[in-house]
Amino acid sequence: MATSEAAGDAFEQLPAALLATIMTKLDVSSIRSLASTCTTLRSCASQILHFLPNFHLLDVALSINLLRPLLPPNPYLSSLKVDCSKLDDSSIEDLIRPSLHDLSLHNCSDFSGKLLSQIGGQCKDLRSLYLGCVADKRGRAIHISNLEELLRGCTELKTLSLMFDISLFPRYNFAQAWSSASENLTSLEIGYVSSVMVTELLSPNVGPNQPPDLLRPSILPSLQRLCLSVDYITDTMVETISKGLINLTHLDLRDAPIIEPRVSFDLTNASLQQINQHGKLKHLSLVRSQEFLITYFRRVNDLGILLMADRCSSMESICLGGFCRVTDSGFKTILHSCSTLYKLRVSHGMLLTNLVFLDISATSLSLTHVSLRWCNLLRNQAVISLASNLDLRVLDLRDCRNLGDEALQAISTLHKLKILLLDGTDITDAGLTYLRERVIGSLVSLSIRGCKRLTDKCISALFDPSSKQELQELDLSNLPNLSDNGIFSLAKNRVPILELRMRQCPLIGDISVMALASMQVDDYRSHGSSLRVLDLYNCGGITTLSFRWLKKPYFPRLRWLGVTGSLNRDMVDALARSRPFLHVAGHGEELGTDHWDGLYMHDNEELDELEQWLLEGEDESDDEEMEDVQNNGEMVE
Repeated sequence: MATSEAAGDAFEQLPAALLATIMTKLDVSSIRSLASTCTTLRSCASQILHFLPNFHLLDVALSINLLRPLLPPNPYLSSLKVDCSKLDDSSIEDLIRPSLHDLSLHNCSDFSGKLLSQIGGQCKDLRSLYLGCVADKRGRAIHISNLEELLRGCTELKTLSLMFDISLFPRYNFAQAWSSASENLTSLEIGYVSSVMVTELLSPNVGPNQPPDLLRPSILPSLQRLCLSVDYITDTMVETISKGLINLTHLDLRDAPIIEPRVSFDLTNASLQQINQHGKLKHLSLVRSQEFLITYFRRVNDLGILLMADRCSSMESICLGGFCRVTDSGFKTILHSCSTLYKLRVSHGMLLTNLVFLDISATSLSLTHVSLRWCNLLRNQAVISLASNLDLRVLDLRDCRNLGDEALQAISTLHKLKILLLDGTDITDAGLTYLRERVIGSLVSLSIRGCKRLTDKCISALFDPSSKQELQELDLSNLPNLSDNGIFSLAKNRVPILELRMRQCPLIGDISVMALASMQVDDYRSHGSSLRVLDLYNCGGITTLSFRWLKKPYFPRLRWLGVTGSLNRDMVDALARSRPFLHVAGHGEELGTDHWDGLYMHDNEELDELEQWLLEGEDESDDEEMEDVQNNGEMVE
């Protein structure tokens, strides 16, 4: 208390304008963290919310009652990013500001199309817009007129991400709605759209009920980046994109067929040779997902890849998923033709073998990102050859089941490696010791999910208490021989992990939760303080006892928790109510976003201070409720 008062007295001597200027350089969570330290900074924090230029708060979803005080009238607000999971149309007036240049609204499932109309009507100077899951909730409607009003009103847009299903819009006026889109638009991302709608949008003289001799003006003339999830990747769509978008540098197409595509609705060799007609493409991704059906690009073979490679010599990043008939000759052509390639991703490369990488050291390539997922013909020699790229930072070998300890020995030379994913490989505890000397200290993310030969010894093989650890994400899921002893060893090593996944581990139980809750990663933080994500779904030994250790003050930074919902539904619900900023998942869903797409580097200490400030004095009743539920559960037992 004396220290806080002394700090407050010191800050009172500083000009208020100076304090305000400094605090406007911080993010919202950091501002609230400062506000909790003394009266002077608390007063200053309340004032600067009226002229703060950026308001970014995506880690937690606030109700409008908690969010509204943080968003007072502010003519200087230019960037707003929030999670809208607990908001609806009644919040639109609090979110939409004429001053905004950058707007990101995630998880807008309870909003209707009115959101789009209001943005178009009020945000005339908007440069960047991200909208996620709009009108996903049953009963929420969105119409083509809402999209028209958005595009007509936001004439300065450069980046647009519509991450929801727009295939429900009627085809007959879909292309017309885009005729008023900003000519400055350089990046477009769409969550789901049909390939036919894309073709009609980008074709100057194609569309339902349109005379063949009537040419529409070019749509999206400045577009450089296009990312689409579609029903089918087709020749017609790829050729239309390649011809119509002359400035394209980044093309990312993904489909997930629900039935095996006919030849007229599929990708073939013919359209691959049309890619990069204008010679500006740097990043290409063509992926067939198996989300609904086990299916591949069966009409593309080595010839198609050879034809494509002729136009792609300046490519920097290539991702190919589901090309089951492409052999070593096709993949090798890419490596030898694209001299500036630094990122290579191949998934479901059923005919890809070690020979592709045998002479990679003789090329001029300097690969930094390599992903070879579900390539089951690969052996250790492929990784040994790849390890000649000493600048590798990301290596994804998930589900390459024939890779073992020899591959780990080669990986041990990659001292710049940040992300290593080894799910389902044939590695052992002894093999992991190769990583401890040079690699584990640099790794930020490691996944050994489903490596069946690993035991508790894998923890001691990886971690040395005396060495400094940078690891933030660790996935130990689906390890049948991992027990509480292994997690106790992890806690004892005080590894500052932010995200720990242990789902589907039958021997993991309450002792693991207690060990993690008691862990201190340094001498100044509270118990279990580093964990942000903890996945315990379907762990065999978890009982109601664990819920005692999932309450506050334990795990103060925890934002995502995975448990088995049927364990005790009342207790799970009570925990969620007692920790309103904690996302409790009980149906087996993967936690957070796709956590392998990027690195989580944010310190959540400030976020905990924000939670304390917002909920000051409100959580005692919830804790008492959880105690009652737990006591009732014990009586039943």
